[in-house]
Order: sequence, then C-alpha cells, then structure tokens
Amino acid sequence: MIYISGILNKIQMFSLIIIFFISCSDLNSQLKSGYRWGINMTTMSINYQGKKIKAETPFGVQFGGNYEIPLSKNYAFQSGFIFSSKGTDYAINNVDFSIAPAYLEIPANFVYKFGRRTTRLSLFAGPYFAAAFGGYKSDKVYKTLTLGSRESKDLKVIDFGFNVGIALSINSHVFTVQYGTGLRDVSPKNDMEMINKVIGISLSTLWSIKK
Repeated sequence: MIYISGILNKIQMFSLIIIFFISCSDLNSQLKSGYRWGINMTTMSINYQGKKIKAETPFGVQFGGNYEIPLSKNYAFQSGFIFSSKGTDYAINNVDFSIAPAYLEIPANFVYKFGRRTTRLSLFAGPYFAAAFGGYKSDKVYKTLTLGSRESKDLKVIDFGFNVGIALSINSHVFTVQYGTGLRDVSPKNDMEMINKVIGISLSTLWSIKK
C-alpha cells in the first residue's frame, strides 16, 4: 500500500504542475487540443552484471490526446496523455529475450515556433513522466509482465526522462519527430540496468478550444 501511495503522489504532483501552466496561461489565448497517432522505434540501454548488452530496435505504437497552451507569439507549452509501447529484444548467454512494456506517458514540453501563420516549424524539449500498466516478456515463452520494485518483478512501474524534437505544423496538422531518453533505471534486478530510449514519429491534429 505504501508503494502504491508513493506512485499516486508522484502522479498527483506531475498533474498539479500541468494544471499550474494551464492556470497561468493568458485567458485570451487559444487553448488547443487534439489527437496523436504514430510509431516508436524503441530500444533500451542495458547493462547486465557490469557488461553492456546489445539491444535491438523493434517498432512500437503511440497514440493519445494532446493539448497546447500558447504562452506568447512564438512560445507554447504542450502536454497530453499518450499511450506508448516501448521495449527491446536482446540476448544474454545465447538466450534471446524480449520485453515490451506499455506506458501511459505525460510529456511537458516547452516549444519555440517560427515561420508563417499557417506553416510553422517548432523546436521543443521537456521532461516526461510515465507509468507502466502492462506488456509482455519473452524468453521462448510469452508471459505477462509483472510490475513493481521487488527483485522478483520484471519492470518498475514509474519511468521519467527527457524529450527533444522538431515539428512541422500545416494548419491544424502537426508532423513530429522526437527523441526521448529515460533518466531512471526501470529494472528491479540488482544485477541489471535498463534505460528506455525511443525515437517517435507521429502525426497529430490541434484545434482551438476557445476563441
């Protein structure tokens, strides 16, 4: 119960930060919201018993809702709630393994935009917070991931890291390429370290909520 309470407290704190930026935005600005679909080229940085393990880069998916709060003519704050599949394939002692966790991710990106009104380029960067809620692993047999911080579990629930990327906006459509790296070891094993790393490519839409 203490572990679950700690996770909820982290989620609440991150949500309060997002709400803070919403409340501080100019009331006359146009809050935008929309949907996002895309693919992930996902891998992990893996160290096992002090040795770096080569990891493959399989494909995953991402989708969800996002929103944008203009802060000025060229600056904005972006966030959302994104389903994101991550993981990798790797081998240890000639045994093949796969791990494919599913995360609910909340990004918090600061954006700089330039270009014309209807066609603009954007550079963005910011932290993300993610919570794993499922997935599978494989070592010849597919099994459901067990989540938690104990040694007997497969993956820690909480991950956080940093995103950076570039986006092209044409009217209400946004094409985005981003790179995200975890800042937390998500392996509960004492002899293994696993860090999420993802290149994401997505297409999203943003519509004004208020005028």
